[in-house]
Amino acid sequence: MGDLPRGTGHPPVLLLCVVGLSPDLLAHAPRLGALADRGALATLRPPLPAVTCTSQASMVTGAGPRAHGIVGNGWYFRDLAEVWFWRQSNHLVLGPEKLWVRARRVRPGACVAKLFWWFNMYAPVDIAVTVRPHYPADGRKIPGIYTAPASLERRLEAELGPFPLFRFWGPGADLVSSRWIARAAHRVLRWAEPDLLAVYLPHLDYDLQRHGPLDPRIPAEVAAVDALAGELVDAVLERGGLALVVSEYGIDAVRGASYPNRALREAGLLAVRASRYVGTLLDPGASRAFCVCDHQVGHVYVRDPADLERTRSVLERLEGIGAVLVGEQRARHGLDHPRAGEIVLLAERDRWLAYPYWRADEPAPDFAPTVDIHRKPGYDPLELFLAPGWRTRARLAWRIAQRKLGVRALFDVIPSDDRLVRGSHGLLPRSPERGPLLISSDARLVPRAALPMEAVRDVVLEALSRRRASGG
Repeated sequence: MGDLPRGTGHPPVLLLCVVGLSPDLLAHAPRLGALADRGALATLRPPLPAVTCTSQASMVTGAGPRAHGIVGNGWYFRDLAEVWFWRQSNHLVLGPEKLWVRARRVRPGACVAKLFWWFNMYAPVDIAVTVRPHYPADGRKIPGIYTAPASLERRLEAELGPFPLFRFWGPGADLVSSRWIARAAHRVLRWAEPDLLAVYLPHLDYDLQRHGPLDPRIPAEVAAVDALAGELVDAVLERGGLALVVSEYGIDAVRGASYPNRALREAGLLAVRASRYVGTLLDPGASRAFCVCDHQVGHVYVRDPADLERTRSVLERLEGIGAVLVGEQRARHGLDHPRAGEIVLLAERDRWLAYPYWRADEPAPDFAPTVDIHRKPGYDPLELFLAPGWRTRARLAWRIAQRKLGVRALFDVIPSDDRLVRGSHGLLPRSPERGPLLISSDARLVPRAALPMEAVRDVVLEALSRRRASGG
């Protein structure tokens, strides 16, 4: 692999994100639990919202959303009058110098590899691998990855096969995608020997949202991802390196959703566009107020300040809402950024926020019963489920056959019952044991205490500094 950048020859540092892992789940993770016992375990205080993109940006910049601008997994792009989720460009992360750049200050010439952490595209790293499907003009979605250098894409796929996109998100999401990522990480470690290897394993998130954290199936899923994580940790430690394991949030048990956009529409604040081709569409630019729902937190964008109090009043009366943050309340959480909503909405602990805005007597948008993370103006955990019954199985088989014949067809197999979702996140943790964590193989790096998530960047930099010294 002569075209890949190479490390400096010092022992590597692994930054491994195991999504959804909390201290109370370590009892089912023997390998990571043993790592914490030998080294150190700290709990992390996440930002609000405690979601993937905001948490990762806080770890990487050492700052909160007020500085880095990642106010959620998606937000309203005011200049476009459009809602966008799951954007990949690293240029969206603002604020202080990122970990990837500072790593080279601590260890000159360091090779940095970033696998499946978010905001991966065009990041200031030497090696990048992330999910990036191909979208031909005929409407298909073909599994694929984006890599830097570009030649790494074909080499990884030659060794591992195509990236299992439909096992990374959707009703089929499971351990297979995390296993592919872990195997890719082993190869990058062997081929390039990077100084800093950042890896993201999403598996645990899926069934924690499907079934909830107390479901009897969860211990086996924790053990499964623990085995993958343990193999990566061992590979780094065998090279004399240091392992850091983090998570972004813990998962709360939930029993249903709240629908802020329906309440705002009923109040005459949210506008829609009726399309005879694709159903009822949210019209953000024409709306006086609407909510971008993201797990248990929502950004409510209010076009005219004169509507602020009325909007707040509507939301405060809505069932399932725990808090409506305006002004200084919003600022206390660092969410007084131009990308944030004028109101930040928090669900009750046992609820999540659902994006739908259409009424029962009008056609839903055609994307509603599909897996479509980019077209939906909000996060939809129901994409993790198939609608029950033989009709769904028959429809799915027919849709697959249509696609194989070159016929455009919607995979309209996703249910609408919000009670199916049993776990969610986004709120600050009810206790440190139920929140995110930081494990270090070197006890000197991490105090056995609570740390702000923003501290992760400096812990990684200190690890690189110590390993440079010990590596000669």
